[in-house]
Amino acid sequence: MSTAQELYTTGIREHFAPALRALGFQGWRHSFSLPDDDRWAVLGVQAVPADGRVRYTVNLSVTDKAAWDRRSIRPDANTRTGLERWHAPIGEVMPVGGEVWWEVAPGPRWLVAVEDSVAAVRGYALPELRRRLRPDDRGPYLLPAALDGVNNALAIAGVARIQRAELADGVLELHGAWSRHDPAAQQVLAGAARGFLSARDRRFGLVRVLDTLGRPLWEFPAGNHGGAD
Repeated sequence: MSTAQELYTTGIREHFAPALRALGFQGWRHSFSLPDDDRWAVLGVQAVPADGRVRYTVNLSVTDKAAWDRRSIRPDANTRTGLERWHAPIGEVMPVGGEVWWEVAPGPRWLVAVEDSVAAVRGYALPELRRRLRPDDRGPYLLPAALDGVNNALAIAGVARIQRAELADGVLELHGAWSRHDPAAQQVLAGAARGFLSARDRRFGLVRVLDTLGRPLWEFPAGNHGGAD
């Protein structure tokens, strides 16, 4: 029977790495980056063998290439350098909001962890890295701590939290792990949108709800109290 380390190595080489390259990443083994002229958007896989198993997580970083001048290889997202514009473990961009580790152990279902980590990169890490490669034409409307009140109400209703709220071109955008086919999410977020719009912030007159891949779900215009478009 293959050891956990052998299975982990196979999983990264034959499943994880090809899946990331299909998503647009470049790289191999434990370091991948998105193509960009100005910034290194890097994803690193950090593994820790223990007790016949291999636990691993994913770290993310964005570094200006000008700050990384004269270095021949991409930054290592698993090691902070102090030059990053942004650095975070993948758990910080997922609904759990904490550390996330996957575990590979011998057995018939060893590949499940690898497939789940690919799904996490596709659904959360990739959209966040792409967002941070955009020009600095948008900014946070509320910091995560300021969203606690709304997120507590969403949690009571069994709806995923707002991951970030941004202003862009007169629109307040709410991002989170929601689906167009979830009427409870639509109803609760409509109420949250009315709350934001009632503040009469002149910087925006429309609340747009998007999923974690940036796909628009619903829109709530100022003065419309009947629901989404």
